[in-house]
Amino acid sequence: MPGGGFCKLPGGSVVVAIGLPSPAGDGGTVRVLVHAANRARALTRLRNLGLRAVYLRGNAEPPTPDEITAVLHHPDGLLWRTSGPAAPQELWHPIRALLRATTSA
Repeated sequence: MPGGGFCKLPGGSVVVAIGLPSPAGDGGTVRVLVHAANRARALTRLRNLGLRAVYLRGNAEPPTPDEITAVLHHPDGLLWRTSGPAAPQELWHPIRALLRATTSA
C-alpha cells in the first residue's frame, strides 16, 4: 500500500496525506489530503465516506507545504489527485469527485 504521513499545524489541527489505490483499478494511486482536529478524526472522516481500509502507519510521506495550503483553502478539507510521475501537474479535486468515480466504476 502506498505511504502517507501527517503534519501538525500551529493551531493544533493536523493535515493527513495518505496514498490509496486508484478506484479506476488501473494499478495507479491517488493521494488524499484530510484536514481534521487530530489524526484519528482524519481517518474517521475517510472511513465515514466508505474508505474502510484506511490506516496511517508512520510518517514516511508527510504532506508538502503546497498540499497543506491546498487542503486548508478548500471548504471541505478533503482533496485528492492522482499521484506518481504520470500526473505531476494534475490539479486537486474535491473528495466527492473520487467517490463519484468509485460508484460509477
